[in-house]
Amino acid sequence: MAIMRSVLFVAGNDKEALDEALTYEADALILDLEDLVPPQEKSRARRMVRANIKHAGSQGAEAWVRVNAWETNMTDDDLEAAVCEGLTGINLTKVAGAGDVQRLAWRLEELERKNGLEVGSIKICLLIETAIGVINAYESCAASPRVTAAIFGAVDFTRDMQVKLTPEAKEQQFARGYVAVAARAAGIIALDAPFLNYTDKEGYARNIAEGRQLGYKGRMIVHPSLVEAANRLYSPDPEDVQWAREIKKVFEEEAIAKGKAAIVYKDKLVDTPVYSNALDILANQAEIDAKLGKK
Repeated sequence: MAIMRSVLFVAGNDKEALDEALTYEADALILDLEDLVPPQEKSRARRMVRANIKHAGSQGAEAWVRVNAWETNMTDDDLEAAVCEGLTGINLTKVAGAGDVQRLAWRLEELERKNGLEVGSIKICLLIETAIGVINAYESCAASPRVTAAIFGAVDFTRDMQVKLTPEAKEQQFARGYVAVAARAAGIIALDAPFLNYTDKEGYARNIAEGRQLGYKGRMIVHPSLVEAANRLYSPDPEDVQWAREIKKVFEEEAIAKGKAAIVYKDKLVDTPVYSNALDILANQAEIDAKLGKK
């Protein structure tokens, strides 16, 4: 599974912003053709996005493009511009249900063939940001093998619900939790909503901790200053990694090797689920280390 701790959005018509974004070491860069680009700049942004796809991925980040929702009648033009060599995937906005995802998957196959790309190579990340999108979240997440991640879009969700977006995020609790569950059930990554008050570092860390407990593995970022903290806070805690290494060693030596299914270690019961949890932590750390080129 891909590492997407930090998913940094950059306006597709802003080359200087892209150059700056490359210095922050985000796991993924998403060149935007939707909300960060005004209507009069859409055509120029498409040309710039196509010219800068390879540049976006030049420092090791995955290179994605966010396209406008199907209902805008701009999606096809966005896709024609975005699908080219170097593109990792498409971020589809305002996903309402499985039909939106399947339509995109079919269109991507056409464009892959047209551009001489491997069929199935372009991934899909969903933006689930409306009431109907939340209700249909699992069906959307499971609609195509191309789908690898889903983002909960809190700003548009609260607008759709006609409620105020608050720092406490209580108005998001159900939807935020449900999108994470839906993503997990479909076997894809759940990415949390953007944290808009980028100067509130304590609030940001607290929000990440809350989201991690819901199952989020990374988040949508709209200000580059938040990338470093996301990379750090969505990685396994070093103490947890050390604990996992100890559990793996002692369980394999004292339980598995001796035909047991449970042991006591440091006055705590260690059984197969605890061992499996330790292996998950180590696997996650190994994926991050591989991404960073660590041995």
